[in-house]
Amino acid sequence: MKVIIPNWPASKHVRAISTTRLGGVSSAPYHELNLGLHVGDDEAVVNQNRELLKQHCGLVDSPAWLNQIHSADVIELNAELSSVPDADGSFTRSPGLACAIMTADCLPVLFCDKQGTEVAAVHAGWRGLATGVIEHAVEKFHCNAADIMAWLGPAIGPNAFEVGGEVREQFMAADPNAECAFIPHGEKWLADLYLLAKQRLNRLGITAVYGGEYCTFTDEQQFYSYRRQAVTGRQASLIWLADNK
Repeated sequence: MKVIIPNWPASKHVRAISTTRLGGVSSAPYHELNLGLHVGDDEAVVNQNRELLKQHCGLVDSPAWLNQIHSADVIELNAELSSVPDADGSFTRSPGLACAIMTADCLPVLFCDKQGTEVAAVHAGWRGLATGVIEHAVEKFHCNAADIMAWLGPAIGPNAFEVGGEVREQFMAADPNAECAFIPHGEKWLADLYLLAKQRLNRLGITAVYGGEYCTFTDEQQFYSYRRQAVTGRQASLIWLADNK
């Protein structure tokens, strides 16, 4: 299994990974490590992939998978979930519980406090970003924003994410500085999800921001991309606190 380990100065108590499509058992067009049950892949195969991921991470409980609906809702995890809630982010201070986000172009954002006692993960597509999923995650933390760091996982890059003018206008209505995250592209615009997320984080007082160097659309070997291929799998980004019991 090939995974990406965030390059950030997180506490030794924090564990985080982002999967690629490599190392699982799904057949085409989902090959190989598809973790999404909602994309048409064989359920038994996806569950096998999820079990491989759980073992790779050394987790006792299954990751807290969500039914992501492009909302700004962030839930707090206190115990292993008995059902799959509608939400686009999760937060926890409980060791051993893994916050998990699935993506295939949207931006996964992982958070932790510098002390290594709180973690969160959010699914930040443009809708979630615009409606405050990052802000809602940060509200869950008990520390000051200056003590939070964020890692931007693999997402569609700024040269590939084409959007309409209404998307640009929605971001600029909240922050005129968002203008610099959009480049004209014919009658549409190319949007920089990474920059839009950084702007939101910076406005909250979070300046320790890492990652943001991948493009899921252009790197077909490593990543799934819904924009590139509508029938495709999902990679995942996970963060949890080490269980030192």
